[in-house]
Amino acid sequence: MYLRPDEVARVLETSGFERDYIDDKAYGYRRGEHYVYVNREARFGRTALVIHPALKERSERFAEPTASFRSSDAYKNFPLDVSSDNETYYGICHGFSSRQILASYLDNVFR
Repeated sequence: MYLRPDEVARVLETSGFERDYIDDKAYGYRRGEHYVYVNREARFGRTALVIHPALKERSERFAEPTASFRSSDAYKNFPLDVSSDNETYYGICHGFSSRQILASYLDNVFR
């Protein structure tokens, strides 16, 4: 079982990320130069954390993505999905089974 989006948001906040974007689909969080989204539509948490595609390789050392990518018009701080017919942005999805594992991941990937 994966952490729900609201649980992922709480871990981000305790890890020094500040929420600066809210809509029905996502929360946006910033810490320094890094930006992540919490996918509010991830009912079971499998795709709750969405990271910038440029961090994919670095991230894979600490956790495997749970989905190759997720696109949404809400992810405006990420690149455009050129394979999409309409303008949507995309990121790499992750899900975590515990707060401790997520906090460790955040410390390692977003130093």
